[in-house]
Amino acid sequence: MFTGIVQTCGKIAELNKLGDALQMKIFAENYFASSKKGDSVANDGVCLTIESCSASEAVFTLINQTVINTSFCRATVGGLVNLELPCRPDSLMGGHFVMGHIDSAATVKQVVKRETGLEIDLEIPENLSKYIIHRGSIALNGISFTVAEVPEKNIIRVAVIPETIRVTNISCWQPSSLVNVEVDMMGKYIEKLLEKYAVRDIF
Repeated sequence: MFTGIVQTCGKIAELNKLGDALQMKIFAENYFASSKKGDSVANDGVCLTIESCSASEAVFTLINQTVINTSFCRATVGGLVNLELPCRPDSLMGGHFVMGHIDSAATVKQVVKRETGLEIDLEIPENLSKYIIHRGSIALNGISFTVAEVPEKNIIRVAVIPETIRVTNISCWQPSSLVNVEVDMMGKYIEKLLEKYAVRDIF
């Protein structure tokens, strides 16, 4: 599990097709020094397992379902990837509970510069819009955000502070960019309970 507080950006050093899967090597100087084979790392919000690593490089394999349902369908060598190690029981919860299980990819519609930071509008798949609320939490490329506005159906707006821009790959986002989306898991759990027991049995 993660918190959505990105720790650094890695660079895609290698991409190799393994049938319909994709093997990816990430370079991030000294970032993997405390990691080992079998550990989980969030890559642009996708929870992936380390297959081998050194202090500055780690190798991951993305199965076909992960590739086709995330922004990694457009991955290129040299691209920047947001990285976060899994949280521990004593970790500070600076963001929100992020599982690393991507729901879909969203499309960046516009990026607006403000005096401080950016405002970014993204188009969310219609099936996810029911889980999104004004001032609620959402993870975009592994970054914990508060939904600032919902200006139109299936459109969300987030506000980005300079520190987040500095640490993450947001500076690479532009109209038509794909961004990984994980909605707040609490909404999905509540929906499942309501489906199972029906509202009249709860209240």
